[in-house]
Amino acid sequence: MVTNLAEPAISIAHLNHYYGQGSLRKPVLFDINLQIDRGEIIIMTGPSGSGKTTLLTLMGSLRSVQEGSLSILGQELLHASKEQMTLARRNIGYIFQAHNLLNFLTAYQNIEMALEIQAVTATAADTRIRSVLSAVGLEHRMDYYPSDLSGGQKQRVAIARALVSQPKIILADEPTAALDKKSGRDVVEIMEKLARDQGCTILLVTHDNRILDLADRIIYMEDGYLVNRYDVAAIV
Repeated sequence: MVTNLAEPAISIAHLNHYYGQGSLRKPVLFDINLQIDRGEIIIMTGPSGSGKTTLLTLMGSLRSVQEGSLSILGQELLHASKEQMTLARRNIGYIFQAHNLLNFLTAYQNIEMALEIQAVTATAADTRIRSVLSAVGLEHRMDYYPSDLSGGQKQRVAIARALVSQPKIILADEPTAALDKKSGRDVVEIMEKLARDQGCTILLVTHDNRILDLADRIIYMEDGYLVNRYDVAAIV
């Protein structure tokens, strides 16, 4: 099948989402409409509890779409089977506030895990891992365990793990929340550079106003609604 290169990375139309069932059913997302083009870097911001993480998990095929349309790289996720959702996730890299590194594995081994489901040779995998560790400035820490790394270094390993499989989309949920100003900006700048080098789309959920200028666009959510979409040049 020929892929339409002009097709957006993420396309959402009239998306609604609910938690609970019956009398306990509570709406949390309301008529979300959004298009994110390939290669864009988008920041999603807004108050806690506004639905940002819920929307992120729907985009990441980590939660089933209930109403409306949500398409990832041309694949519709409404009524998608478990197998289709799994296939969609293979094109997505995830970075979270809690870096989720395995403490009993080295930085190299944590990154290596991301390649286990990919059809790459051991030699090719080693080349990729060393290259991405070098790109995040941790080639000299590849044999260190997470307990021997700083918070910023752990998050760099998490970025390397997300990017080593060369995903088409990166979804990041509060990746700078636990970091100081310099470390936070450093990890986002690294993420931005690597993603641009790979032609990757980034959607980054954050409360961190210090990194807004790194985005192409800023999306604001409040009480489950997509309130505004800002061109970053207009507000930075």
